[in-house]
Amino acid sequence: MPTQPALSSPKPPAIFLMGPTASGKTGVAVELVRHLPCEIISVDSALVYRDMDIGTAKPDAETLRVAPHHLIDLIPPTESYSAAQFHRDALRLMSEIAGRGRIPLLAGGTMLYFKALSEGLSDLPEAAPEVRAELDEKAARLGWPALHAELAQLDPVTAARLEPADAQRIQRALEVCRLTGQPMSALLGRAAPPELPCRIIRVSLEPSDRAMLHRRIAERFDAMLAAGLIDEVRGLRERYPLNPGLTSMRCVGYRQAWQYLDGEFDLPTLREKGIAATRQLAKRQLTWLRAMPDVQRFDCLADDLAAQVRRFLESQLA
Repeated sequence: MPTQPALSSPKPPAIFLMGPTASGKTGVAVELVRHLPCEIISVDSALVYRDMDIGTAKPDAETLRVAPHHLIDLIPPTESYSAAQFHRDALRLMSEIAGRGRIPLLAGGTMLYFKALSEGLSDLPEAAPEVRAELDEKAARLGWPALHAELAQLDPVTAARLEPADAQRIQRALEVCRLTGQPMSALLGRAAPPELPCRIIRVSLEPSDRAMLHRRIAERFDAMLAAGLIDEVRGLRERYPLNPGLTSMRCVGYRQAWQYLDGEFDLPTLREKGIAATRQLAKRQLTWLRAMPDVQRFDCLADDLAAQVRRFLESQLA
C-alpha cells in the first residue's frame, strides 16, 4: 500500500511589533519578554550604531539585562548598515531563535526594514560615495528643495512622496537615477516576496490622538537634551572622523545637534527643529503602517497597552 506524503509542519511564529517613534514599543517588547518565550530583534536603523545612546533612545543596561536585543551596537557611526544587511541578519536570527524553540520578536520603527522582510528587496544599486559627495556639495550650494525639484523631473512618483527637506531620501533617489539611468520608482517592487522561516503576527501601536503623540515626542526630546544629547554629539565628533553627510549623523536629533555645534542656530531653535523633525518621522511611519495589510492595531495611548498586546498574542499563539 503506497504511503501518503507527509504533511508539512506549520511554521513557527514570529511577531512584528511596529509603531511610530514615542509609541512605547520598547516598553511593550520588554513586557512581552517577561511573559512569553521571546527574543527581541531590533528593527531600528539608528540603534545599530555604537556610542549613539541618548539620541537613539537606546535601551539602558538594566533593560538590556532583562530583555537583550539583537542587532544593536553593531557598527561605529562612521559606517553604514543597509536594508540588505538587515534583511540577511534578521532572517538568520529568526531561524536561529525559532530553532531554539523561542519566538522572534522584531520590534522597532524602521519601516523600510519591515517592508524588506515582508516584500523582499528591490533591485537597487549599492551606495556610491562619490555620487553622494557630489550631491552633498550641490545641496550645500542650492539647498535640498532644489534637489527635490530636480528629482521631480527625473522621478515624479518618488518626489511626490518625499518632503522637500528630506535630504537622505532625496539623495538616495537621485543616486539611483544617476547609477541606473532609471527612476527608483520603476525599480521598486521587482523582487519576489521572500520565503520567511516563520509565520508573521503583525502588531502596530498607533495613537488615537495625534496631539498626544506630539506631546510625547516633545517630552522625549526634552529628556534627551537634559540627558546630554549635545555632549554626546560633541564627544562623537571628537572620537570619530565624522561629517554631517554620514547616515549616522543624519539621524533625527543628531543632525540638529551637529548644526547647533557648528553655530548655525541657538538652543531653542535646536529644540524646535529636533521636535519638528521627529514629528515628521512619526508621520512617515504612520503612513507606512496604514498601508500595511493584516495588522492588529492598538491604541498606543492606552493605559493597559502592554496587557492588551500580550492577551492578543497569547490568543494567536495558543
